[in-house]
Amino acid sequence: MVDKITVNEQSSIRIKSDKTLYFDPLHITGASHDAHLIFITHEHFDHFSPQDIEKVANENTLYVAPKSMAAALKNAGLPSDKCVFVVPGDEIAPLGVAVEVVSAYNISKAFHPKANGWVGYVVNVCGERVYVCGDTDDTPEARAVKCDVVCVPIGGTYTMDYKQAAELVNALSPKAAIPIHYGTIVGSAAAADEFEKLVNVPVVRKIKF
Repeated sequence: MVDKITVNEQSSIRIKSDKTLYFDPLHITGASHDAHLIFITHEHFDHFSPQDIEKVANENTLYVAPKSMAAALKNAGLPSDKCVFVVPGDEIAPLGVAVEVVSAYNISKAFHPKANGWVGYVVNVCGERVYVCGDTDDTPEARAVKCDVVCVPIGGTYTMDYKQAAELVNALSPKAAIPIHYGTIVGSAAAADEFEKLVNVPVVRKIKF
């Protein structure tokens, strides 16, 4: 499964199988226009970038985003009939892709309030469950997820740091972990080295797509 996942930077992720899925596209080079589904976790600029969304979207692309972002997507000119708005706990299947929506928030910081309804996603691809955490701390909702692969933020400041991320991964016991949200805005590249030392599962570091 991990061979189908690439990370551009931050939380900009692509999963390419029979459907091409993007999460929070950012700093996209080129214009592939190959997205079947684009998932947006929340409205911060490094996760919701309309100019990068435009590079991967096409006329048939569906957009999945938190309900609290309905106005933001409208203002960005995304077609309303192609937008699916979700809240934590939802289970949907756009284009036949099974998706579970997980709350993503900070516990003791103000950057990502739980009340905003921002999210992460668990998607079922090729029979395996991939958890893209979004910007979150190590929360009870995150610990309740069952997954085969987890894309987990490790940068600290706005999310959990590499130590907290390692604790979450060890609690989830996936087949593999992919560190994200480091090396660009917050979190040094060395954080991934420290993260890898602490986890009990294989760590896969992905390259830009």
